[in-house]
Amino acid sequence: MKRLISLLALCSLLLAPLAAQSLLTPEQLAKRERHKNLTVKEWNTDEKTKTRWLDRIKVYDDQGRCVEEIEYATYGQKWRVTSKYDDVTGKVVEEVEYNDRNRPVRIRKYEWNADGTKAKQYNYLPNGKLYSVKVYEYIFSDK
Repeated sequence: MKRLISLLALCSLLLAPLAAQSLLTPEQLAKRERHKNLTVKEWNTDEKTKTRWLDRIKVYDDQGRCVEEIEYATYGQKWRVTSKYDDVTGKVVEEVEYNDRNRPVRIRKYEWNADGTKAKQYNYLPNGKLYSVKVYEYIFSDK
């Protein structure tokens, strides 16, 4: 019996990445494929002076997931967010938000339900102290 349970546990670990990928729609998979190793820069242009400035940068990893996003103002960086993903599920497990001086201001860690929906969000201060927990509840109605 123990061997059967061990075998089932091993199979579930090996098949988890496939199950996580199956939660993505074909459109989402195609979008990720297009974003592999991509950096997108958004530029603004003043209509009168034709002055151009950088508005936002998004950096994607080799799997097409956004790992960094930076927003700029005319004076420089407004904020920056970095994301880390779970290797098995492909879901975001941690986000770190930085201020205009590139110092961490908030750390968010996530837990996910088996169906791919967000279960909990833990919010931490830069020193690692937990200051709030957000729990997600999904209610479907037949209306």
